[in-house]
Amino acid sequence: MSRELRVHGFVNDKCYIAGITKDTLVHSVRAAYLVLDAIDETLLRQGLPRLSRLVELANLSSMVGNILANEIVKASSSLFRRAGAHKYQDLRATDPRTAEDIEVKVALESNKPKGHLPKEGCYLTFRYVLAGCSGEYKRGDRQDVVWIWEIRLGRLSKEHFNLSNTTGDSGKTAVVNASGLGELRVLYFDDAFSPYASPEAYRNRAEANITIA
Repeated sequence: MSRELRVHGFVNDKCYIAGITKDTLVHSVRAAYLVLDAIDETLLRQGLPRLSRLVELANLSSMVGNILANEIVKASSSLFRRAGAHKYQDLRATDPRTAEDIEVKVALESNKPKGHLPKEGCYLTFRYVLAGCSGEYKRGDRQDVVWIWEIRLGRLSKEHFNLSNTTGDSGKTAVVNASGLGELRVLYFDDAFSPYASPEAYRNRAEANITIA
């Protein structure tokens, strides 16, 4: 199976903003898959498990996000540059007349994207599942290869986050809430990797550009 976004997965062509285009997503995700596959191949040759089995899943999501952000810069025809490690926002527009600064967030399965603090701005989110190397996937059965099933884009305000600072938590965590997720329009949805029990209903709502939380 080809490691790239599938043409039939793209929805809501009129919801692209901030300098992000369908071509940018196609090229950046394809390149990110190549990077992840190269890392896995190196690990496997050394007798180690794939990256997803070697690091904590929260760290895997962060790594995937950094790889995607770098590849978006390369695919954007110089519309963006990287902000640098641990700096908000991940993608800095080189010309505010043609693009906006964008924060990139990545989450596993149906988890909501999160950060350390609630911050206003434009967000590009990716959600993924762990499936087989050839794309075989069964909901609830995690394997070890990253496959992106959803991409969203939109602008969030501070009220679109729920702030957690509970005992035992790793510092403050700002999770995008249901209202915030609804502000992020679905640009891509792949039924084959959906972690939801009814992917058809999800797709119908996405194609109708109805809020999906």
